[in-house]
Amino acid sequence: MDRGRWPLSVAFMVLREPIFGKGECQGKAYFDGIGVVLSIRPPRIRLVKGGSDRHRTSSRGGGEAVNRSELKKMIRGTIVTMPTAFTDDFKLDLDTMADMTRWYISKGLGTETSPLKVAAAMGEGPDLADDEMAPLLKSVIDAADGKANVIFAVKPKNTMHTIEDGKMAQDMGAIGLQIDLPFFHHANQDDNVRHFTDISDSIDIGIMIYNTYWFCKSPVQEYLHADSMLRLADAEHITAIKWGVPDGEDYDGMKKFSHIFNVIDNTGMTSRCMRNGGAGYISPLIGVYPEHDLELWPLYESGKYAEADAKKAAVRDVLSEWQENTGHKSGGYRQMKGMLEAMGRPMGPPRPPTLPLDAAEVVQAGEVARKLGWM
Repeated sequence: MDRGRWPLSVAFMVLREPIFGKGECQGKAYFDGIGVVLSIRPPRIRLVKGGSDRHRTSSRGGGEAVNRSELKKMIRGTIVTMPTAFTDDFKLDLDTMADMTRWYISKGLGTETSPLKVAAAMGEGPDLADDEMAPLLKSVIDAADGKANVIFAVKPKNTMHTIEDGKMAQDMGAIGLQIDLPFFHHANQDDNVRHFTDISDSIDIGIMIYNTYWFCKSPVQEYLHADSMLRLADAEHITAIKWGVPDGEDYDGMKKFSHIFNVIDNTGMTSRCMRNGGAGYISPLIGVYPEHDLELWPLYESGKYAEADAKKAAVRDVLSEWQENTGHKSGGYRQMKGMLEAMGRPMGPPRPPTLPLDAAEVVQAGEVARKLGWM
């Protein structure tokens, strides 16, 4: 057997129509198996705006190469974690994924303050096989048809393979990546800085670092410190960080670098983040009922923190008992999919071992949604 031809043979056995792209990572080609021919050079990016300025853009050709100041306009606000659609037998449901993308756009999402994020943890990204990533991302970008900014959340890998995944996403038209800390490497601060600098130097789209300290063996030593963020100032494509710190560490340390990078709160302390120069927050609700966070974000952005916090708290109080009860039965991200099902937008079950909401829990989700005025 010719060892050099073995990967191609596997591709034909597993995928129906493998088409090799031209990602330029160490001379290796990647493929997505569903007929897309990827570009030789990375796409030029144009910003998708909201409101009356919203227009169709092209992610392939035209426009200018983007630097941090332009990328910061795209990766901010209330970022939309898209759920991943599965069939009842746990296969990717790309048609439903495309329909959901178009629905989000119709609701005003995908703009410069609400980019769509694919394959994140809340979207069950860690449950996806590597060869599912490209078809999933392609289904969203094709459905968006140039009308939305799309971020791709890559799995935690070594630097080399993260670059490879980033080039795939870049070639398909993503405007940015979400990248975890290299926590499997028990990285120190120098390791973290090298990791993100090398990735930034190898791609032309934005990077939002996910400060996933809770996965680290030694969270205080391994999370990305404020001083390490300053060391990344010359890494042009490092655009943002989803910020949180281990217990006992200084959340407000973000003030050291919030003038350089967009800081996206990942803790629920949105007002504190914004007062420190922050630029956005993560909400588990925008993917369920976009109107809620589309109302909150302008309040936070304009400094109306008390009003925004009061509205957020009112929703949290209604949801809390249902969330606690459904969280006892199974973990994972079952609640988002259950609420969507109750509201008439089913995305299929989560993958095992997480259990889907049962019929009674879905009925309860509908009651909660009606109480909130969401349906």
